[in-house]
Amino acid sequence: MDAPHAVGGPRVAPGRAALEVSPLPGRTGIRARGEISALTRPSWEQALSELARRHAGVSYVELSDVAFVDVAGVSALAVTAMNLPDGRVVVENPPPQLPRVLEMFWPGLDRLEVAL
Repeated sequence: MDAPHAVGGPRVAPGRAALEVSPLPGRTGIRARGEISALTRPSWEQALSELARRHAGVSYVELSDVAFVDVAGVSALAVTAMNLPDGRVVVENPPPQLPRVLEMFWPGLDRLEVAL
């Protein structure tokens, strides 16, 4: 039996949303693949915590293989950047909604740079 889903929305069985996070080779940062949503948020927040622990001046978050990030996922990223003792986080190739959400809720957040 399929899990309930919104009319017209994708069928996603509980626990089936996928997020894979790996270190970036050669620089401090992470690469994410999949989606950042309620089902994958614990993994996303854990990856951001680890990124903050390893942060040294500039950290990178590569999102070219992320199809979707919800507002709470953007919030976790913004809060991580705001709580760094110094430096900034550079977000590379984010999904289109990420810069819009940042501009709406955190305009002028200088610790988070979006590179399209």
